[in-house]
Amino acid sequence: MARSRAEIERDAKEVLRSLDKVAGVAALKALRRVGRALRIAIPARHRVMLVVSGGDPAVVGAVTARALLYYEKVYRKTAGRRPLELLYVFHDEFDDARLRKEIVKRAVKEKGSLLHQTTARYEDSEKYLGTTFQALVLDLTNDLKPNDVGRLVGVVEGGGFIVAQAPPWGEWDRRLTIFKENLLVPGYEEPRHIFITWFKRKLLEHNKNIYVYDADRGELISGEPFKAEPRPRREVTIPEKRLFPEEIYRLALTNDQVRVIKAMEWFYEKPSRGKKKVLVVTADRGRGKSCAVGIGLIGLAKMLGRVKHKVRIVVTAPSLSNVQSLMELALRAAEAAGLSPRPVKRGGLVIEIQGKGFSLEYWEPATVPRLQQADIVAVDEASGIHVPLLHKIWRAHRRIVFAATIHGYEGAGRGFNVRFLKAVKEDPNTMLRQIDMDEPIRYARDDPVEKWLFDVLLLDAEPAELDEVDLEDIREGRLEYLKLDPEWLFSREGEKTLRQLFGIYVLAHYRNEPDDLGMLADAPHHSIRAVRTERGKKIVAAAQVAEEGGLDEETIDRLLRGDKIPGNIIPDRLLKHARIKDFGRMKGWRIVRIATHPEVQGRGIGSRLLSFLYEESVERGYDWLGSGFGVNEQLLNFWLKNGFTPLHLSPDRNPVSGEYTTLVLKPITERAKRAVEIAAREFKRKLLDSLHDTYRGLETEIALMMLDAPPPGVEPGYRPRLTRIQLDRLWVYNWGPMTYEAATDVIRELARAYWLQEPGERAKLTREEAWVLTAKALQGKPWEEVAAELGWGNPHRVMVAMKEAARKMAKHYFNLTEDSPVGVE
Repeated sequence: MARSRAEIERDAKEVLRSLDKVAGVAALKALRRVGRALRIAIPARHRVMLVVSGGDPAVVGAVTARALLYYEKVYRKTAGRRPLELLYVFHDEFDDARLRKEIVKRAVKEKGSLLHQTTARYEDSEKYLGTTFQALVLDLTNDLKPNDVGRLVGVVEGGGFIVAQAPPWGEWDRRLTIFKENLLVPGYEEPRHIFITWFKRKLLEHNKNIYVYDADRGELISGEPFKAEPRPRREVTIPEKRLFPEEIYRLALTNDQVRVIKAMEWFYEKPSRGKKKVLVVTADRGRGKSCAVGIGLIGLAKMLGRVKHKVRIVVTAPSLSNVQSLMELALRAAEAAGLSPRPVKRGGLVIEIQGKGFSLEYWEPATVPRLQQADIVAVDEASGIHVPLLHKIWRAHRRIVFAATIHGYEGAGRGFNVRFLKAVKEDPNTMLRQIDMDEPIRYARDDPVEKWLFDVLLLDAEPAELDEVDLEDIREGRLEYLKLDPEWLFSREGEKTLRQLFGIYVLAHYRNEPDDLGMLADAPHHSIRAVRTERGKKIVAAAQVAEEGGLDEETIDRLLRGDKIPGNIIPDRLLKHARIKDFGRMKGWRIVRIATHPEVQGRGIGSRLLSFLYEESVERGYDWLGSGFGVNEQLLNFWLKNGFTPLHLSPDRNPVSGEYTTLVLKPITERAKRAVEIAAREFKRKLLDSLHDTYRGLETEIALMMLDAPPPGVEPGYRPRLTRIQLDRLWVYNWGPMTYEAATDVIRELARAYWLQEPGERAKLTREEAWVLTAKALQGKPWEEVAAELGWGNPHRVMVAMKEAARKMAKHYFNLTEDSPVGVE
């Protein structure tokens, strides 16, 4: 039974009366050792971290409070009486967490003179991205969510102090945390307990400025000072020759930021006709790239406002929270520049800044390619946006700045570099400038806590470097299939392999989060498979798979009625949309992610890994092998050529990637083959009859690939259902003066018949004619849009192709020719 607020407050007051006694003599001795590290770290602008582990929430709360007060004391002696902002993050649904929080809150309020506490729940922690604090308390006792750690540790500036609260050190590994509990699915009632063991090991390995105190044993387990000379900030130099006002530049905290602001002056002049200007800013997290871009955008608003009545600047990022530091600095810059800015907020977050002669607006990534009349487009955290959507944004606008994180919580910039920037560099019509930022904003270089964070969350994981031996193995097909044990992967012996395969994921997938690493470790129904070179022993492809299905009849009935259950994405979607009960009963592997080393893509390695997975699925007695992914031409082609059948397409695009999500399946058993055949026919009919509405914006190439995918026929022997009058109108369209617009109903029925038939029964259309028929008659796209898709330029050519397709189908289905009799008696 949950304790009342009054009871919690009473206990906290009792602890506060004898804070040092509750904390214990051993804790005070340990804090003196931590203090030595703080005295070195504060002037050097490095951070110090203390983990307080224990089973008594009163003791852990007391040690945390005493540690923060000790930090304040050291800070006052070392750096003066500047106010210290403390962020305390906890889970308010647990009594022990509420007690720890209340002890710290009261201690800070009553005994601290510099500390000011902000209390937040983990659910709200995302809004603190981009903010700065001098101290942080992370209550990890009831949960350790990797994303939370990655997101929050970065808010602490150099010279700051982090306290992490944890359960008893020896019991922590096997605690059923909220994160682990959310990984459980029907049939798997116990998670693996691997990630916290890994987390603990990394805390002990990175013992410089990272201390671990066991409150139950009264013992400091690990930690020693990181001895570094104080490094004053380099003086920021404002360029003498500049376009933007000096007050804009004064907001820069590093010379790297000055370089970015100066580079953005380049956008003042429009690119010549047919050309584009692209600025790419890359950095590790914490280098102030978003802030620099925000300042530069206001500089452009100020200068362009002299020649334009209204300057429109569009910013985008994977989420609105990602652009808050950009918005904050843009707001400050606009105030400094005298532009009278007014922030517009949604849910407490700035979504737009309106000011004198300008607007700076946030839009979701998928919307940006369709926006008109944007003077400047800024893509923040570009490494967290799917590459095909980045291409669309690039193609749609003429002056664009991309800011990408190389290593960090928000996404994988290396993938951005390898898969997007290469195409930009090769485009003759794009003028490209690049800036790499290296100098940290919040803390000094070589910060020990940053090194630990990158290591524990694999933020800097890279694929293996392939040599000639590996390449020869690949050419000759000498590849080994690995069934990797997660416990071994996260051990000292397996860590090298883990880094190789996770590095491949980082480059191949547009957004990798720390939670993905935690899921890889602890999700009990997930397995890890890889392919490596036989002699070089290098990972060249990796897959993460999840067991799904095998549901009982009650669960199947609940899903059919609209309920939800954890995991089981393929059975859930197919039960809801295909309505075939056997999809719930059957069991299979869903491929969560599959990726090939970027240096050897296109050599059949991914397909080889798929064949290994299929063979193992057969051995395991599974009914199917499947996957779900954001659909684009390249990915869909990969799955189709490997024998997978599309069975579902989401009705909406993903707001970040801009893609529809599709599910594909490769049946193994006969019962699965029967179910897939029925579901495939139903899906094709649904897609065919929804192209004019739900999927009107679907890329025509993808529509064609899905409609052409095996099994081929929807209704063998189907013929166009035209009345005699419709048939006569078809003749007038084909050989008389009737326009397409007057014969739309007739051509649409011909298009339906074309796709409802077996390929051998269809009229013999060219690929371009089938494209025109689908895009215009079924999706209702304008002639100009279809022409642009085909690269034809002139819409008249599309009209000619449509008429040629109609004539072929008239001949094929009705033997109708120019000489046929006309009119209806």
